[in-house]
Amino acid sequence: MKRYNKIILLAISILLFGSCTNLDVTPRYELTLENLLAQDPNAVNGLVSKMYGTFALTGPSGPGSSDISGPDAGETGFLRGIINLEDFTADAVKNRWGDDGLDQLTTTNSWTPSNKFFRYLFDRVYFTVPQCTQILKTLNSAGNIPNKDKYVAELRFLRSLAYFYMIDCFGKGVLVTTENYGSLDPLPEANRIQLFNYVESELLSVEQSISLTSDYGRVNKSVVRMLLAKLYLNAEVYIGQNRYADCITFVNKVITEGNYSLAPNYLLNFSADNNLSPEIIYPLLADSLNSQSYGNTTYIVNGSMSSDTMNISLFGATDGWTGHRSTKAWYGLYGDSAATIAANPDVRASLFWTTQHNYDMNDYKKWKDGYPSTKFRNTSALSVSGATRFSSTDFPMFRLADAYLMYAECVVRGAGGSIGQALQYVNAIRTRSNASTIVQSDLSLDFILDERARELNLEGHRRTDLIRFNKFTGNAYIWPWKGGAVNGTSIPDTYKLFPIPLTALGANPNITQNPGY
Repeated sequence: MKRYNKIILLAISILLFGSCTNLDVTPRYELTLENLLAQDPNAVNGLVSKMYGTFALTGPSGPGSSDISGPDAGETGFLRGIINLEDFTADAVKNRWGDDGLDQLTTTNSWTPSNKFFRYLFDRVYFTVPQCTQILKTLNSAGNIPNKDKYVAELRFLRSLAYFYMIDCFGKGVLVTTENYGSLDPLPEANRIQLFNYVESELLSVEQSISLTSDYGRVNKSVVRMLLAKLYLNAEVYIGQNRYADCITFVNKVITEGNYSLAPNYLLNFSADNNLSPEIIYPLLADSLNSQSYGNTTYIVNGSMSSDTMNISLFGATDGWTGHRSTKAWYGLYGDSAATIAANPDVRASLFWTTQHNYDMNDYKKWKDGYPSTKFRNTSALSVSGATRFSSTDFPMFRLADAYLMYAECVVRGAGGSIGQALQYVNAIRTRSNASTIVQSDLSLDFILDERARELNLEGHRRTDLIRFNKFTGNAYIWPWKGGAVNGTSIPDTYKLFPIPLTALGANPNITQNPGY
């Protein structure tokens, strides 16, 4: 079993017992942070670790606990929300359960502000942001705290990461800072530009101060630069400004200064021993014993398994939830039938379970329609491992292959850089997977979008990618079950943003609904 020495995710008694749901941004503690740190300055490590953990875990007391409110704690996790809102709503993966609003996501249709899955991500952000801010505010006035500057930089990054999803998914929110934290009056609405500018300024400041290296699973300079590059990559969508040149600047620093390399084995990035991959820049941590959650990669692995048609023990799972299948929009990139996909030499083509499954998804609620993805698994790539109930596979939020493709995209968009270098990066990714190399004339935006699907699907990028390429709404690109139609149909531009949850509107009269909802 993988040693869990990467971060100690502590559920310590001073942390939140209620949630910060509905924009109640004042946490409740048994001890004040001031008193805690005065008694034990080293307790700050546990506090910061908890903030790391909120992106992977649902709560402080095991898989049945949650930091935010919801009838099923396992549904409320940050990573589970990212997969639901980024991959299910796009062309990559469809879910068959259909419970309580999940149909709205998987068919990209009939979205409503009362859907609990929109609320879960919104509430997760406004759990993480106030908690980080409270700790930051305390540290700012604290005395002799070991490694204080390091912890401050990490917290500012984690808060910015949470805000990034507000910018991307909802386009507005409230801006909680150390200056206004604890205000008795409802905070004013912050629009997309205001959130963007704040996150940019925070990350630029942190990038100057944080170390180039760190322990696995902790933030370093490359992690900050990747989030900055992501922000700039999508700036044309977020704020109407072309910032691709800035994206190249920071992603190039990640590539040239970060000391990462492509894993020789593609699957090492998605296996239970992926902490050994030289490619992963920033993971969300998972462990079958010490960080059990239904909201981390357990959701991806178990959700894509079913003993009805698969030998789930081959992938390290003891439970198959019979939920997620890919569509031909993804595996169709490798062939137009199970036979042609199987004959494709690209390693990534082999990561679909086709036995007893149909190529076409005529009914997204029928398990055998569509191919389950076996890309994420709970087995080790470099050693023998057994099956466990919870996943030990870390989630690779940022990895080098993504940086390579971001660089190539910006070059093709005319932002500078080297076309020869871009081609080299893309071919390095393809060669690693035994796919054929391409020539410079092949390197178009359409090719890059497809290569991002081949390389990065189920990693929480797809909806954002399609929006950036103007392929999400309208009818420029149609995929199975888009708009609720079996063969897909056009959807309105409204869907480039999710609706603001009703609970958030009710909690703060300054927040307004996104247009069209």
